[in-house]
Parts: sequence; structure tokens; C-alpha cells
Amino acid sequence: MLPPGAGTGRSGNGADRRDGDEMSDGVLHFEDVSVGDRAAVLRHTLTRTDLVVYAGASGDFNPMHHDEVQARAAGQPSVFGHGMFSMGLVGTALTDFVGIGNVRAFGVRFAKQTWPGEELETSIVVTATRVEDGDHLVDLDVALANASGEQKVVGTATAVLPSRG
Repeated sequence: MLPPGAGTGRSGNGADRRDGDEMSDGVLHFEDVSVGDRAAVLRHTLTRTDLVVYAGASGDFNPMHHDEVQARAAGQPSVFGHGMFSMGLVGTALTDFVGIGNVRAFGVRFAKQTWPGEELETSIVVTATRVEDGDHLVDLDVALANASGEQKVVGTATAVLPSRG
């Protein structure tokens, strides 16, 4: 199934793109989802500006994310991205797919660091559908990888979707 906002692109710096088609009514229903369905891919090239903007918004001013000299002194090849920024990219793709307010659970593991200049892309796959206590639930595997396929963030999510029935 395709997410409500698929194919609409992103405003802002133009770095974000989504691949897919828009659904006719803009709402993903439980009956429209099958195991193996994939959400539209969100792509974003990580920039140093992203790191500084995120640091200001989150209050996470760890120098490993913005100070090249300190990052190298600590043995890193460069500054690297905030894990929560990466999780936010996955979260955006997830809510684009299932709808804002429909995420019941969302958890990830930060597998690898992200680096400025890397093109990152999301992967969201439906792994199960079920009805539990009257709720129509969809379980998903979620991930963020670079263009080489190296997984940076991996996890799972559960969403509750409206039903036509």
C-alpha cells in the first residue's frame, strides 16, 4: 500500500524526496494493507546544517555532532549525526504511511553512525496484520540505511488503522 503523502515531495531545502503514488482518499485503511507491503521511501542527504539545526532544536550540543576538531581528537573521522535525527526520519516516513496519531508503538536500535554527505533512505515493511480488542493493528519493520545499504537504524512499529468494516 502507498502512504497518504507519497509522491508529494518535501518542502524546505529540497533534499528530501519520497517515491510512490498518492492514495485516492488520503487515508490508509486496515483492509488496504497486506503483509509485505512497503511504505514510500523517504530519502534525505545528511548535511552539517542538519546537525546544527537539530542540536539547536533538541538542546543536544555534544561536540561530536558539530565540532570537527573535537570529533577528530576523540578518534572519529568527522562529526556524525544525532541518532534521534535519524529516528525522526524513520518516524516521518512511518507517519506518512499510517497517518499521524496512528502509531501505537515505535522502537529502534541505532546500528551505525550517520555521516554528513550520506544519502539516507527509509524502509518500512508490513510484517503482520491483526485485530486485537477491536483495534485493527499493523506491525511493521522499520529501518534507515545509506546508499550502500548499510543499516543505520533498525526497529519495529505497530499502528492502529481505521477499518471500513
